[in-house]
Amino acid sequence: MLVGLAWLIGERLGLGRLPGDIMVEHGDFRLYIPITTSLIVSVALSVVFWFFNR
Repeated sequence: MLVGLAWLIGERLGLGRLPGDIMVEHGDFRLYIPITTSLIVSVALSVVFWFFNR
């Protein structure tokens, strides 16, 4: 449930459709690779865990 809420909040903040996120659509096929979004989330989580580990 927390992941779903975080996903909704992230979409409202603009995550998921950033420059650098790859989306390929070809007929019925859709491929989405959120490279930039993944990097931002990774850095944010690293900073949060670093503060908790201090």
